[in-house]
Amino acid sequence: MSRVDHYNDPNAPEANSIRVAVSAFVLDDAGRLLMIRRTDNDLYAIPGGGQEVGETVAQAVVREVAEETGIDVEVTDLIGIYSNPAHVIAYDDGEVRQEFSLCFRATPTGGQPRTSSESSEVEWVTRERLDELNIHPSIRLRIGHGFEGRQAPYFT
Repeated sequence: MSRVDHYNDPNAPEANSIRVAVSAFVLDDAGRLLMIRRTDNDLYAIPGGGQEVGETVAQAVVREVAEETGIDVEVTDLIGIYSNPAHVIAYDDGEVRQEFSLCFRATPTGGQPRTSSESSEVEWVTRERLDELNIHPSIRLRIGHGFEGRQAPYFT
């Protein structure tokens, strides 16, 4: 399934759904950020996805990171809650989802980087190299907040 993110776009389609999503800001011991290249829109992002029935948001983070990257993590902190109604995601099946994502800080505990059906690339990226990557503004916001080390979670 492909997707198009509309961000502060006056011509964006109107949202017709909302779903809890999670994402993970994961740094290795060298301070590099775990990133994927998404297969649905070809953009670089931090790993994440939708919460499933029967799991907590922390369990969703652990599952999504492992599924998309091969890396096992432990969730340690909430970075922010992102629910901007000016960010909608249009899928090719007609769903137009309003953003609602919880971004967590997580620590790697094991595993080996590998791609999946949702990630064509998985890599540990230095902070300096982030500007070279095609990253959606909503993900850049989360990455910035992750590096800031805020005392209180961000929310919108």
